[in-house]
Amino acid sequence: MTDNNQVYYYMNSSGSLELEAGDKSVVRNMLASQYSPTDLQIYYDSTPKLTGTGETDILYQEGDVPGSYNGYTWCDDPVATYVCDQTVVRIEGGGYYKPGLSCHETGHAVGLTHGADAYPRRNQRDSILGCMETPTDDLTPLGANQRNNINAYY
Repeated sequence: MTDNNQVYYYMNSSGSLELEAGDKSVVRNMLASQYSPTDLQIYYDSTPKLTGTGETDILYQEGDVPGSYNGYTWCDDPVATYVCDQTVVRIEGGGYYKPGLSCHETGHAVGLTHGADAYPRRNQRDSILGCMETPTDDLTPLGANQRNNINAYY
């Protein structure tokens, strides 16, 4: 999960990791509609800090991900157990940047899990998981339970 409730994100990577205009729009709209109504404060960082302390919290990229996944999220700079100074969200190219998958991968960046990793454990397709269902539908929103989990932590 990110290291505090002020979440700075960047999505203008260059070269093969750059998001197209439509993908950027999906991310901006998803963050505004799904995560801004929580206790997280969401900011776009036009001059990202990529190393050292106080790094930009979430870097969105487009590119290859491992295995058969369409999206993948990893901690690029851990600062404590389960706490990350910078997280990378990478989603496959070719039309996979959809609101549901973007919401799902962002959920990992702020500490949300799949149902099998939740407490209490849930079926991976339990509707209470909202966009954290696995697999995720293109338009599935965050959901009230996940908003409550974010607000309880941050």
